[in-house]
Amino acid sequence: MGAGERFKKRLRDGRNVWINGERVRDLVSHPAFSGTIESIASLLDLQDHPDVRDELTFEISNGNRANMAFLIPETKEDIFRRSRAFRLWSGATFGVMSRVAGYYRSQLVGWYVHRNIFENEAPGFSDKMKRYFEWVRENDLLLTAAGHDPQIDRSKTADELGDLYTAARIVKETEDGIIVRGAKMIATGAPYMDEIMISSHKKREKKEKGFGSMFAINVNTPNVHLICRESFSSDNKEDHPLSSRFDEMDAVIVFDDALIPWERVFIKDDIEAMWKIRNDPFVTAISIHETIVRLVSKLEFVAAIGNDLAESIGITKYQHVQAKLAELFMQVETINALLLSAEHHSNKYDDVWAPSIDPMVTAKNLGMHYYPRAIEILQQLSAAGMLQTPSSTAEFHSEIGEFVNKYYRGADRNAEERVKLLKLAWDLVGSPLGSRHELYERFYAGDSVRAFASQYLEYDKSNLIKRVQDRIKSKISSELSFQ
Repeated sequence: MGAGERFKKRLRDGRNVWINGERVRDLVSHPAFSGTIESIASLLDLQDHPDVRDELTFEISNGNRANMAFLIPETKEDIFRRSRAFRLWSGATFGVMSRVAGYYRSQLVGWYVHRNIFENEAPGFSDKMKRYFEWVRENDLLLTAAGHDPQIDRSKTADELGDLYTAARIVKETEDGIIVRGAKMIATGAPYMDEIMISSHKKREKKEKGFGSMFAINVNTPNVHLICRESFSSDNKEDHPLSSRFDEMDAVIVFDDALIPWERVFIKDDIEAMWKIRNDPFVTAISIHETIVRLVSKLEFVAAIGNDLAESIGITKYQHVQAKLAELFMQVETINALLLSAEHHSNKYDDVWAPSIDPMVTAKNLGMHYYPRAIEILQQLSAAGMLQTPSSTAEFHSEIGEFVNKYYRGADRNAEERVKLLKLAWDLVGSPLGSRHELYERFYAGDSVRAFASQYLEYDKSNLIKRVQDRIKSKISSELSFQ
């Protein structure tokens, strides 16, 4: 049985996934999920393909092979090995599938590598994380996370909401583990995952007792419910080439007094310990790497579509169009340059390596603005073109096929080829899936204002300030360089 079939088998484990008011009895065959599941299964099967197996996997101590996202970078070359694997993986989905790639697997690598460092803050963390990491790696499990509270009243802290218990919290401790009640959002890709890491993506206040825990759950944990948003999937691959294959479902996780075994509780209600573990520099650097590789793939995809749209209607000779296309290319080159800079300037953390954090944070923050702008450029290039496509590619073979073939052709291609391009572009720009992606890229890493402010606060400005001060104090006015 291949990796894809093993993945499908794991999905039939009795998990409580809810959509349209009904519990999904068989995720694999359900129309809201089946197309994406097939895509993920195909991705996993790539790990066994002779042409790319050595690029996507590596051999572990027991003789089996593991996904490259689990590779501990003991040399600088390992950073590039991980990058090549991420690029293959994200390229296979044009960068539109974020949670099946390697972000949370990489984050898990960071916690595993630094598990002993955190032992003082969280007794038992080291042994638990070692066992958990090895189990996830050896079983090639998919992992996502949820760390935000439900948006009920954001002017109040979780404890101020009183008996509502809206945010996930510990309500009881037993011999077997903790009892958790409440909800977490947003778990991207959760219905398709094997595991979900639960923590807090913001620093809690001291008074928020019970809300500062970090633990992992299997998706089929009893009394855990995944409430899905509306499906953006389609069963029509011709008219909806992205929606039919890559709807990475989002879900809110509800804990209805769920038991979390002690073995899976890495931090029990310790706000300071959880925040330190979540913000460890090595963990941050090793995990964010994959997101930048994926961003390059996604921006390349948009740039390719933009260029093809312009060529299909013969507008590439106009300077204002050339300027827009150049902007798309500049986005790609900027993020790629930052990625390469981060990789080539990798830093060593004791015995392991990670890409340089500053270029990657810069790339991540730029992406929050780049992607919405890229989508806007596609809209401008197409103008009303995407609104004039026939309702279905079936029109080409209908009684009005003659008209469709005549009036929908492009400057350099026949009507069928142009309509397929327009439908692909619309799926990325105007469909529910496309709108979801624009929103995702704006906010998946938090609000851009906070992200930019955080970059300012955390950036090492000391050398820059020293250079200015040294220059001001210098009596050699004839200096020509500022070094």
